Amino acid sequence: MPREARSMRRRLVTPEGVDLGVVLGDAGQRAAAFILDCLVLVGAMIALTLIAVFGVWGVGEKSLEPVGVVWLLGSFVIRNFYFIIMEMRPRAATFGKRWMGLRVVARDGGRLTGDAVIARNLLREIEVFLPLSMLLAGLAEQSVDSLTGWFGFGWTGVFLLFPLLNKDRLRVGDLLAGTWVIRTTRDKLGRDLTTARLVNLFVFTSVQLDAYGVYELETLEGVLRRGDAKATITVAQAIIDKIGWQTEVTDIEGFLTAYYTQLRAHLEKRLLLGKRRADKHDRVA
Repeated sequence: MPREARSMRRRLVTPEGVDLGVVLGDAGQRAAAFILDCLVLVGAMIALTLIAVFGVWGVGEKSLEPVGVVWLLGSFVIRNFYFIIMEMRPRAATFGKRWMGLRVVARDGGRLTGDAVIARNLLREIEVFLPLSMLLAGLAEQSVDSLTGWFGFGWTGVFLLFPLLNKDRLRVGDLLAGTWVIRTTRDKLGRDLTTARLVNLFVFTSVQLDAYGVYELETLEGVLRRGDAKATITVAQAIIDKIGWQTEVTDIEGFLTAYYTQLRAHLEKRLLLGKRRADKHDRVA
């Protein structure tokens, strides 16, 4: 692992005691992801503006003020709920983060909650969008004075440079929400976890598969992809104890691969029925 990646490596211990050993995204990756997301937002704003223009053109000038209000509300919803909705999905990443190989996780190793996602993204409104909106509005009206301009520039600059002032590259939103932005695993497996090396020796009941949810499935996938022997043994023992597996396990990797394959199929089947289990704490319907 390159020296820079080693310096960004952090322990991320799950509630099961597994150290996932994540690598934080650096400032360049996060900035590039944000720029890409801004391009997505620009496209959405252009579409919203065209809709507003056609609305005014169709109804007449009397609709200018209400359409303007709707446009302002729409722009607020777009630039905030885009980030919130995307990061609440299983990948916990916007399009920009996906393209840069990043995702958001909870620093305590637990499941990323909706409260944390909302908190980290609503802070962006104060960090970036609010001062920039004020500055652009002043420029458009040619009424911004030098003091206001410097204040807006300084406000935005402090928040934008904040990730460079701490070793974990945290935004203020990350700091308050208890989140990290980490690099996703891009290593290619020599096999597909869901199809290769299907171990017929391990067949699990529905009750045993109901012990875990999507969060644990993703954690297990990460452990299998990294191939860390210590983490593999820890996770296998946790699953054995949790589901009450009675037979001796001599092939730990085969056991975990089989459990992963069957758990994924089990959760996907339940999802088709409209039943999504986020983690082991969710009640089974």
